[in-house]
Amino acid sequence: MRIYDGQNKELMTVRKLERDGNDLVITGKIFGAMPMKARLKPEEARAALKLLTPATIWFLLTILFRSSAKGERA
Repeated sequence: MRIYDGQNKELMTVRKLERDGNDLVITGKIFGAMPMKARLKPEEARAALKLLTPATIWFLLTILFRSSAKGERA
């Protein structure tokens, strides 16, 4: 999985998502070069849910079935 910045340049490549106890560990590389492990704790995941609106939840549920817009990377 790749995450892009506002200028459509690769920001992060996620190689693995795994559970470690109650945390989610995200393993990947930032800017294609620097290895990184990030940890998402349950309280931070709950904080993220508070940021979601009904429209954003609907978008997240349907994003897998959408195609990329023209001119953007797939």
